[in-house]
Amino acid sequence: MLKEFKDFIMKGNVLELAVAVIIAGAFGAIVTSFTNDVLMPPIGMALGGVDFSDLAIQLSEPVMNADGEVAQEAVSIRYGMFIQKVIDFIIIAFIIFMIVRTYNRMNAKPEPEAPAPDPGPTEKELLAQIRDLLAKQ
Repeated sequence: MLKEFKDFIMKGNVLELAVAVIIAGAFGAIVTSFTNDVLMPPIGMALGGVDFSDLAIQLSEPVMNADGEVAQEAVSIRYGMFIQKVIDFIIIAFIIFMIVRTYNRMNAKPEPEAPAPDPGPTEKELLAQIRDLLAKQ
């Protein structure tokens, strides 16, 4: 059983998948940082100093206990975080599109040329056929 597991793990597809997952995680962190730290601050500033991570619709107030500590967190819809995640997704999807597009162009096989259509009889052959038909009549 251990040998079968080792054979399974050492197959190329499994290793390639593991590498892809690790790289995708690192790439996701880079895109998240780009969105949160580079892209969103100027957009927020252009919209009047809005911090998208703070945008939320509060559904209930936090509940405090007798000591003044939060016993139950406030319930809120954090749509600003959702906007940031959508922007992350769009950036990642665009970059993956560009990678796949480039890969497809690099590996594009030239389409086989269609065989030339049969040229058919020449003008002389047609005239000879007409002559022979007229001679038979």
